[in-house]
Amino acid sequence: MASRDIAQLEDALSKIHFGDGELSFKGLGMKLDNTESVEEMVSKIDQYQGLRALRLEGNTVGVDAAKAIAKALESKDLLQRCYWSDMFTGRLRSEIPIALRTLGSALMSAGSRLTELDLSDNAFGPDGVKGVEQLLKSPTCHTLRELRLNNCGMGIGGGKILAEALTEGYKQSALLGAPLQLKVFAAGRNRLENDGASALAKAFQLMGSLEEIHMPQNGINYPGVMALASAVRHNPELRVLNLNDNTFTKWGTLAMAEALKHLRNVQVINFGDCLVRSEGAIALAALLRDGMPILKELNLSFGEITDAAALVVAQAAVEKPDMEKVLLNGNCLGEDGCEALRDMMDDMDRGDMLEGKVKKALLVPGQLLCLEHAVQQDYFSRHHASLLYTFLSRNGDALKSCGSARDRLSFALEKKCHTQQ
Repeated sequence: MASRDIAQLEDALSKIHFGDGELSFKGLGMKLDNTESVEEMVSKIDQYQGLRALRLEGNTVGVDAAKAIAKALESKDLLQRCYWSDMFTGRLRSEIPIALRTLGSALMSAGSRLTELDLSDNAFGPDGVKGVEQLLKSPTCHTLRELRLNNCGMGIGGGKILAEALTEGYKQSALLGAPLQLKVFAAGRNRLENDGASALAKAFQLMGSLEEIHMPQNGINYPGVMALASAVRHNPELRVLNLNDNTFTKWGTLAMAEALKHLRNVQVINFGDCLVRSEGAIALAALLRDGMPILKELNLSFGEITDAAALVVAQAAVEKPDMEKVLLNGNCLGEDGCEALRDMMDDMDRGDMLEGKVKKALLVPGQLLCLEHAVQQDYFSRHHASLLYTFLSRNGDALKSCGSARDRLSFALEKKCHTQQ
């Protein structure tokens, strides 16, 4: 190794953090290609008695370097937390599964019992998931509480492999009398799509222990959302549900609203940029009215929600005692709708709850027709019908361009108010 490289390595290693059972090499930008390049790192791992957490993120680890690190980990039976995100920049895709299997085998040999595993930002694809498949099935991960695999390019195939590994891990741990109780699952930006999400939903339903689910930007459409909804209702301790930037449409939103009715501990719902549309938004408003007792944050931004439906959501949200933040920006509110929404929130002294700048957007007749259909459903209350009818009456000029769709909605609202009296 050149003297300059040695000097750079020594400088990087001087920044290593020790303490609280954690050994951190985070963000040092080291290029670890071979055994020689990790001699100092291996030495520090060897010497660290009671190692409970190892941070390797922000470095790039080759196969030979991984083998040397793995050798040091074979004696670390107390290791519980592995923060190994962004660890293979510039590596061949074929190298990554080998490195992961080597490190995983070391943890299994040591008899470690992991509680946290973060492999985010490694872009290893389905083959990378195969690299940790045996680890996830093993007793080393029967104690896992947090699993993060954001931005790994897993795709449908990787999602299925992961789901099978979690399912097998749960079944094997249950046979031993201590079933896997995963609490946090994060796998955003992985192109899981419907099939990958549906496979994972089955594993979620089986475990029933999740408190946080983060699966944004995965190309999931309503069939996948409906599968996740079925799983959600079997996880009673769920607190955070983040499915941002997938495509719910009405059907997915209605299924999710129905599933969430069974939960009492949800604090954060992020369905932003999910195309929930007006009927879905109103179903969620009904959910807020009848459930979600401790909800704190609701994100329905960029969902093609009309002004009238947004008002129904806001009305339901302000009545939640713990609500802190509501995001409705980027919807089809129009100038009058934006003003009406702000005025309503201000009148109830909850203007600070409305997060972000509410911007006007084009309102089209089709959205009012969707709203008309929602009004006719059982979950749409007389109170909300009265609120919408008043809004429609006061903002008739703004809806002139919607023609007969406006009139049909008005008639449906009148009928709703009359038939429920």
